[in-house]
Amino acid sequence: MRIVTRPKQRAVIARELMMVSRAAHVLQRTGLAMAGAMAGTFVAAQLAKGHVAVFGTLIFIATTIVIGAAGFYLGIDIPKPAMRGTGRIDAVELMSAGGIFLAALAALVSVYGIVFDEIPPRAWEFVIGTWWFGGGIMLATAGLVGRQRPANAAAMSTRPIRDQRLRR
Repeated sequence: MRIVTRPKQRAVIARELMMVSRAAHVLQRTGLAMAGAMAGTFVAAQLAKGHVAVFGTLIFIATTIVIGAAGFYLGIDIPKPAMRGTGRIDAVELMSAGGIFLAALAALVSVYGIVFDEIPPRAWEFVIGTWWFGGGIMLATAGLVGRQRPANAAAMSTRPIRDQRLRR
């Protein structure tokens, strides 16, 4: 057995592997977006039970779902900054963590309210809505800002491609 050293074959195999990796990443992100949309649906359903006119509108419900999908798609898997050992707090990472916590907390409280048929006091409805929208906006913002900065060069592997097709 020997390793194929033809540059064209290696390039084709590398492109194929990269395409599979990208497809898997898009599939993963789409699943996260669906989880965010589902959580947004729970929050919208819980808030709509509170008999506040704004919370029962179709625009509010759609906005809640879209913010959940966009926030979870963009804000959970953020590229690391190029300079990691600076000793400074990464604001994007902190914003992403805070956003996912607030959004998940709002979804958890909403699911509890739906399952046990509880309607929170009116002030708590606004708090839950604020957690959801604030968390979703934080996630989306962290994801967009994190993607604008240079990617970590150390994350790219310099090791050779390991694929059975490379061997004869």
